[in-house]
Amino acid sequence: MGIGGSILLIVVGAIMTFGLDDTDLGPFNLDTIGWIFQLAGLVGLLLTLYFWNSRRRTVVRQVPTAGGTAIPPTVDEVVERRRTYEDRTY
Repeated sequence: MGIGGSILLIVVGAIMTFGLDDTDLGPFNLDTIGWIFQLAGLVGLLLTLYFWNSRRRTVVRQVPTAGGTAIPPTVDEVVERRRTYEDRTY
């Protein structure tokens, strides 16, 4: 859904809940629909932020040998690399 879609759902839900006076639209109650939109937007926003945060964790590890060269990882070995702010080039 993304951040923009989540914020849009929250805003539309808030307008439907707090901004409209006539809330009965036949069998539908606009206050209830507004609360559902706000809840869906909040859940979408939290999920988006969680997946964005977990996506940025890339860890790669290389083990140096006595000769100064790195041993390539085997198939079963976990490869890790930790990024720091010093590694970034702008």
